[in-house]
Formats: sequence, structure tokens, C-alpha cells
Amino acid sequence: MSWCSSRQRSGSFMREIANSSSTKSKKKSTEKLAFDAQTFLDSAGVSRKIIEFKRAEGVYAQGDPASSVMYLQSGGVKLTVVNEVGKEAVVAILGPGDFFGEGCLAGQPIRMGTATAVTPTTVLVIQKSEMFKLLHAEHGLSDVFIRFMLARNIRIEADLVDQLFNSSEKRLARTLLLLARYGKQDQPHGVLPKMSQETLAEMIGTTRSRVNFFMNKFRKLGFIKYNGGLQINTSLLSVVLHE
Repeated sequence: MSWCSSRQRSGSFMREIANSSSTKSKKKSTEKLAFDAQTFLDSAGVSRKIIEFKRAEGVYAQGDPASSVMYLQSGGVKLTVVNEVGKEAVVAILGPGDFFGEGCLAGQPIRMGTATAVTPTTVLVIQKSEMFKLLHAEHGLSDVFIRFMLARNIRIEADLVDQLFNSSEKRLARTLLLLARYGKQDQPHGVLPKMSQETLAEMIGTTRSRVNFFMNKFRKLGFIKYNGGLQINTSLLSVVLHE
């Protein structure tokens, strides 16, 4: 893959997000899923355990046995990985409707990273054997799960292109938009879960001072504002799309 094509793919990725916003009202009525994953997973027939976590409380730790899949009902979860010398990296910030811990389905015996609640969070825990049964028996759930995994793979590829070719300012803008769930249909967006500038710096591969500089710049330009939380204006997309 050439540098030129990679740059084009990065730009097209964010333009797809922009286009999804403009067609949201048209798709809302036709894309309503016949299968409601949340309702199904909440049903009495599904063997599951619902656990509530406080802010900064660990959901699981790197190295723990991988025996279950998690479904995030409310709140937010931070996924991190620590290397052999103790350096920590933020892999992702998840929101309601996201699965995580699915590595156990691919044969991972232990957790490859740590999951931590970033806000008061409710998680539905489904044992590995039960999840296999559900995916085989309920095609609607299988479709939802496959779409989620494909979207995550696309996000990982886009993240790599972002790190390779975009400035730290663009990386921060894109990360803020993604964290605010901009472009995701039928989901609340615009307000970020509370997180530190250190966490944002880890996510985009820069320093806290640079994040602070760009956050102040975004605030002065009206792209973001602090009002009981960090609110993201869709105009922030202009930073990402600017060549």
C-alpha cells in the first residue's frame, strides 16, 4: 500500500463519517434493526450477569483468565495494554452497545489488556460457552456481533493510517469526534465521558502539553466547550478534513 493511497483512505474514512451525518434522517426509518441486541441480551432466557462498576474501577486486568465476553450497557470503558517495561498505552475507549473481551472466542486463554470504567458503568457478562450458543442459535445477534467486529477492524486500520500520516492536531480532532460517537446512528453523541488530557495524549501518541495547546485552540474556535462535560461541535470535523 502506497503512502498516497493510505493518505486517500484516511481522508475517505472521515468523509464517510461526514456523509453519514447528512443522510442520517433518511436512513433512520429504513435501517431500524429488526433485532434488538440490548433487549435480547436482557431477556430472562439468556444466562448472564450484570455488574456495575464505579469510575476508575477495574473490569478485568491484563493476564486474567479470559472466560467471558462483555457487553457495555451504559457508561464507558477504557482498554489499555502495558508492555514488559511497564509502559501503558490506551487502545480504545468504548461506549454503550460495544462488546469487549471477545478474544476468548478466538482461543485467547488470558486477557491481553486491562479494561477500566471511565464513568459509572454497567456491564453484562456472558460466559464464553453461552456466547457461542447464542451466536449459533440467534442469527440476529450474530449479525450485530459481526458488524461490530468488522467496524472495529476498520477503525484499527484507520487508526494506523492516522498515526502514520496525520499531524497530532488532526489525530486529536479525529479521536474527539470518535469518542463523541459522531456519525453513529441511533446513539447519543456530542458529549465525551470524563477523561484526562494524559489519556488523550496516550491515545494519539503525543504529550499532554500538546493536547492542552490544541484543546485550548479548539475551545477558542468554538469546536468544543466545557459545560458540565466536554461537548464536541460537529464543526471540529473541518480540522480533520483540512488538507
